[in-house]
Amino acid sequence: MKRTTTTLAAALAALLALTACDGSDDRGDDDGSGGDREVTLVTHDSFAVSDAVLDGFTRETGYRVNVLRGGDAGVMVNQAILSKDNPQGDVLFGVDNTLLSRALDEGLFTPHRAAGLDQVPEEVQLDAGEHRVTPVDTGDVCVNYDRAYFDDRGLAPPRTLDDLADPAYRDLLVVENAATSSPGLAFLLATVAAHGEDGWQDYWERLADNGVEVVDGWEQAYNERFSGAGNGGDKPLVVSYATSPPAGLVYGDPPLAEIPEGEWPDQAPTGVATGTCFRQVEFAGLLTGAANPEGGRALLDFLLSRAFQEDVPLTMFVNPVRADAALPEEITRYAGRAEDPPTVAPQTIADNREQWIDEWTSLVLR
Repeated sequence: MKRTTTTLAAALAALLALTACDGSDDRGDDDGSGGDREVTLVTHDSFAVSDAVLDGFTRETGYRVNVLRGGDAGVMVNQAILSKDNPQGDVLFGVDNTLLSRALDEGLFTPHRAAGLDQVPEEVQLDAGEHRVTPVDTGDVCVNYDRAYFDDRGLAPPRTLDDLADPAYRDLLVVENAATSSPGLAFLLATVAAHGEDGWQDYWERLADNGVEVVDGWEQAYNERFSGAGNGGDKPLVVSYATSPPAGLVYGDPPLAEIPEGEWPDQAPTGVATGTCFRQVEFAGLLTGAANPEGGRALLDFLLSRAFQEDVPLTMFVNPVRADAALPEEITRYAGRAEDPPTVAPQTIADNREQWIDEWTSLVLR
C-alpha cells in the first residue's frame, strides 16, 4: 500500500517469518516458572506489536513472547484445529467473528476472563457467557480504491456493492478467496447482509460476469495485485480494510512521521468505498492443552491492556476494542469510516458458513 513503493508491502514483508520474534524455540514450564519463562503466541501473518510494548510485557511478567505466524487467519485456524491435540502454542490470536463458531465448536480454547474486559463494549463480547475467547480489535473489511487510477480516467470510484457489478468497473476488482481468507469470507458475508440469504448468489454471478479476480489471501491481493500498493499491480479495486489508507502514508517514502504535521497531505492516495464494508472482530484465546497456561493467561490480559490496545492502530491498522483506548491522529484523519456496516448474526454464520462457501466456490471459481 504505497504511493512511492515501499509502503505496507515492505513493512509487512518483515512480518512473514514463521519463526519466533526473538529467534528462540524453547518453551516455558507448565506453570510458567523457571527456564526462559517463554509464552508462545500463534497468530496470522499480519500480527505486529511495537518492541517497546512487548518489552514492557516482559518486564511486568517475566515472560518473553515467542510469535509463530501461520498464514492468513483462515489457514491459521485450520492449522490450529488439525493440531488441537498437540497445540503449537499457548495463545491463539486472530480468529474473527466469521470463523469463531468453528473454533469454539472444535474446543480449541480454555476459558479465561481477561483483565480489562469491563472496558470492552458488550456487542463485541460474542462469548461473554463462557469467556473462551477475548475480543482484541475490530476492523471494517471494505473495498479500497486507487485514487490516481480513477482521477486519471475521470471515473468516479465505486461506493456500494452494487456499483462493483456495473460494467464501468469490469475487470478492476480483486478479492480474496472466501474459503481460505478471513477478509474474503468477511466480504462474502457483506454481500449476504446486503442482498439476503436468497439474493447474494445472483449478486456474485453478476460480479463474476464483471471480471472479478480471486486470489488466495490479503497479502497477494493487496501487495501484488492492487495498483494502489505501488508494486506493479493493475487492479485499482481490492478488498482490504477501512484502516488501510493511513498505512500507505505511515509506511510511505518518506514516512508520515518524518513530515511536519502541518504539511501532511489532505488525503491518502487510496480511498474506501464505505458502502461495501463488513465489521470483523478479532479474538484471542488460551489454547486447550497449552504448555504454559499461566503465561497464556498473562498474555491474554496484556492483549487487553491500554499499552497494547493503543499500539494496534499503527502496527496492525485495526481499531482497539477498549472504549478508553485513544486513537492516533493518523487513523482519525485518514481511515475510512463505515458508520453502520452490515452484520450477520454469529449463529447465522455458524449455521450457514460452510454451505455459503461451497455455493460461492461453485459460482465464482467455475
